[in-house]
Amino acid sequence: MADTLQSGDLHFPTQIADGIVEKAKTGSTVAALSGQEPMRFGNVDIITFDDDLTAEFVEQSGAKGADDAKPAFVTATPHKAVVQMRTSDEFRWADEDYQTGILDRFGDKVSLALSRALDLGLYYRINPRTGTAVTSWTNYLNSTTKRVEAGDAADIDFESAAGLVIGAGYGVNGVALDPKYAWTLSTARYEDGRKKFPELGLGQGITNFQGVNAAVSTTVSGKPTDGSTSDNKVRAIVGNFQSGIRWGVQRTIPFRVLEFGDPDNTGRDLAGHNEVLLRAEVVYGWYAFSDQFAVIEDAA
Repeated sequence: MADTLQSGDLHFPTQIADGIVEKAKTGSTVAALSGQEPMRFGNVDIITFDDDLTAEFVEQSGAKGADDAKPAFVTATPHKAVVQMRTSDEFRWADEDYQTGILDRFGDKVSLALSRALDLGLYYRINPRTGTAVTSWTNYLNSTTKRVEAGDAADIDFESAAGLVIGAGYGVNGVALDPKYAWTLSTARYEDGRKKFPELGLGQGITNFQGVNAAVSTTVSGKPTDGSTSDNKVRAIVGNFQSGIRWGVQRTIPFRVLEFGDPDNTGRDLAGHNEVLLRAEVVYGWYAFSDQFAVIEDAA
């Protein structure tokens, strides 16, 4: 009998489990444009100031003045993401190579699902499984009031969106692009037919545009999966990704193979149907300062 998942050992092999977490932390546009930070489990208070502090030159024996800036805080809240699937329990009896192949493939799918979940939750408070908004979540990036309607020139749209952010006093250091909008940018041409941005190729895998870090994903348009037909009409998100988003992985729950019960609430007992359930869970924590971002969107 293969020893990848021995009787009584209900956890994924460590090398596969660790790989899932690392890929999930690097596979989203959020992760590509804003670095994660260590974050303890639960609500995490993030200190903010309502204005910049200023220094003051004081002459000898002069009186020191007060600064009007006041500290405050916002709270990054935990959000658990779960990925699970049922399969026949026969794979547990297969040889080790076959078992490892199944788990590797599952790991790749889980990583993709968890990375997309981070984008969809933080940008739009979308539950990827249902495609609907979690209305109890009040903090999400797309609540920004800085919005640009997409026009005939994508590069001008980008400048307009960046101007809204810069005009509000924030830096622009990242742009997340929907693949179709990335293609529109990459194929923009002058009147004589020359491409404006030949370095962008066909828009695949753009990492920089106009000196701003870039990432491309269908999550920008709110798609739960790459093949989804849903579309929220957002084409790009522009803003202060480096400090306007605070996120981290608060907890990774051991990846498990469940053999008994009805853990996914389908009404089917696992053992009674010769099935097992593969489950992976991650707890993210995040807070988005939505006023530090602008979105480019198609007309409603």
